[in-house]
Amino acid sequence: MEEKYSARELNSNMNALMSAAPLFAGLPQPAVDKAIKNVVTRSHPANQVILLENDWGGSVYFILNGWVKIRTYNMDGKEVTLNILGIGELFGEMAALDQVPRSTDVITLTPTMIGSMPSQDFVQLVKTEPMAGVRLAQLMAKRLRQLNRRLRLRESDSVSRVADTLIFLAEGQGKSQAQGTEIPNLPHRELSSLSGLARETVTRVLTKLEKKGLILREHDLLIIPDLAALEDTIV
Repeated sequence: MEEKYSARELNSNMNALMSAAPLFAGLPQPAVDKAIKNVVTRSHPANQVILLENDWGGSVYFILNGWVKIRTYNMDGKEVTLNILGIGELFGEMAALDQVPRSTDVITLTPTMIGSMPSQDFVQLVKTEPMAGVRLAQLMAKRLRQLNRRLRLRESDSVSRVADTLIFLAEGQGKSQAQGTEIPNLPHRELSSLSGLARETVTRVLTKLEKKGLILREHDLLIIPDLAALEDTIV
């Protein structure tokens, strides 16, 4: 039976989800309430474009549910997935801060709910709440470290690159459970784009890792029983 919620309940749920975003951790509640008062939420189906490269943007976006990928293209016109983002993550912050067009596309991977905050509210929050600026700097530093690590591994063997891609996803959005760390069981074409390998190669490596017990696949989830053991395969 479908659950029905009042507008007040839906608004309360949205506020709770927004307030739980890492950007707001440790901020005074009045500052959070002020920042999110103009947030508008929308639900999107899978494979829907949210933002396009070179668009001018007036909002910063928070993922309240679901997954999106950050995409660009190389010089040969081939799609390159730069990142996969999930609940609590934000995107569109760079265009809000430096007031230039978007530098990447953003596409939903699953049915996704997104809250859009006006850029001026986001910039005002960063200006008036030092901890918000610290959280934002930490986010950008984390993304830069992850990108540097992936670039260093571009010349490594296929097992190392797939293992690193899985660890990258686990560090970003993994959930610790009794069986291990859960991450979304993404289509192989997405793992191919993230790792820079052919899809067939990714499929072959995942089968090898599964046979060794380093990963478990269950429908829409992929479970890593021991992150340290998987990391040991990276050379």
